[in-house]
Amino acid sequence: MLDKMINELHLYEKKLLKELSKNQDITPEEIAENEDMPLKAVTSAAGMLSSKDIITVNKTSNDNISLSDEGQQYLTHGLPEHRILKALQDFDKEGKKEATIEELIEKSGVNKHQMNFAIGVMMRHRWTKMDNGKISLTDEGLNTNIEELPQVKFLKFINNSKEISIDQIPKEFDNVRKEFKKRKDLFNIKTTQKFDFKLNDLGNQIVEKGITIQEEATQLTHEQLKTGSWKNLHYRGYDINASAPNSFPGKVHPLQQTIEEIRSIFIDMGFDEAKGTILESAFWNFDMLFQPQDHAAREMQDTFYVNNPPIADLPSSELVEKTKIEHETGGNTGSKGWQYKWNVEIAKQMVLRTHTTGLSVRYLSEHQPPLKMFSVGRVFRRETLDYKHLPEFHQVEGIVAGDDMSFKNLLGILKEFYRKLGFKVRFRPAYFPYTYLSVESEIYVPEKKSWMELGGSGMFRPEVLEPLGIKTQVAAFGLGIERLAMMRCNVEDIRMLYQSDIGWLRNLPVTKNIKSF
Repeated sequence: MLDKMINELHLYEKKLLKELSKNQDITPEEIAENEDMPLKAVTSAAGMLSSKDIITVNKTSNDNISLSDEGQQYLTHGLPEHRILKALQDFDKEGKKEATIEELIEKSGVNKHQMNFAIGVMMRHRWTKMDNGKISLTDEGLNTNIEELPQVKFLKFINNSKEISIDQIPKEFDNVRKEFKKRKDLFNIKTTQKFDFKLNDLGNQIVEKGITIQEEATQLTHEQLKTGSWKNLHYRGYDINASAPNSFPGKVHPLQQTIEEIRSIFIDMGFDEAKGTILESAFWNFDMLFQPQDHAAREMQDTFYVNNPPIADLPSSELVEKTKIEHETGGNTGSKGWQYKWNVEIAKQMVLRTHTTGLSVRYLSEHQPPLKMFSVGRVFRRETLDYKHLPEFHQVEGIVAGDDMSFKNLLGILKEFYRKLGFKVRFRPAYFPYTYLSVESEIYVPEKKSWMELGGSGMFRPEVLEPLGIKTQVAAFGLGIERLAMMRCNVEDIRMLYQSDIGWLRNLPVTKNIKSF
């Protein structure tokens, strides 16, 4: 057992034990010099031997104090409060009983910053008083001998002592030390450490057994393998039962992991991905989706409006005019519209997009059916921050357009999408301003034995499609991604996905599907 332990010792540990076997009063610096070792290697080896109960390490620290360059200046020219006190005493000898701050600055040579601090110090010592912006001496200040002040004596003592241990400062300066604690710039503090090593019983046994000092190989080089010199090397022993440190390799954040999986599913289903900016005009975000301009969702308590840029550039006047007609009369769709006077200035307002559906209608304005498109992006709403809501979150949006597209096809696409994610899904009727028919998707959560709403979908209304000149049916769908990521990570608070909880992130499994259903 002892031979095995000796064989596993590092070369530096063996050298340290060798020196201690000769002299246990030896210092780390002497060991480093004798064995041609870096001083840091000596202390590191001592720590390793101490952890194995082979030696005992006693470490003592000592703080030495000396005057800084600023402290030297104050020793020579006086502390600001003392220079001002001296100026007031000189004024008094000249018959001037009070002085303004400007006069004292000129007389003493202190700056305004030092002056403000010094006045507070002098008032605490009751050397001065202030009346109507003028400063005058008290009897105590008038009779104060600056050279006999403990602060001056302390600075002189430290200067004369060069570098002295803080523990060796006489007790007569205790009050001054407390006063100077906030004025650390006056002093230099140098910390020195002293190490004492002592062999334990196990260390004495190893020394008596004998230690062979020779170079040890811990890894092989290409050259050693090529030339065969590896055969003559002495290899350091290893304890295969020794505990190893935990390893935390880099991995994809669970929210990003969920986004990438959703993106992969849609691409596999033949969808094209579209991207857009988070700044959007109210025209594309609301008006093109047949959302009336007095709708509650467009109020400032629900939507983030942007001051810069103040207004947006709208698309062609023809599209704007068609959108206006849809809102006011319903156009040629058979609808009566919203029966109000549509305002183009409201449509020009800039917002942080409240959904990615605005990107869908933009895509329709630039591409002709048949088409399949999806997008993933951040959206913003003025939500109250709690365990279920954030003012910023991610949404995935998609549209499918074609002559044969129907509501039944939409439900089939969604069912296949959720199946690929690992969910059992059902649908229930819903209402959205820009789709009809409309449904909400609900997925089953086995742990809670309940259904959870995860997204909305439906067929775009004719009032949305007519201004764009789209003659075919268009299905649209969307869902929030954070809620899905929460379920997969088994967390109840949405804020966990954005907090820098390194412990939680480290303990998440490194798998594609964090949790299957």
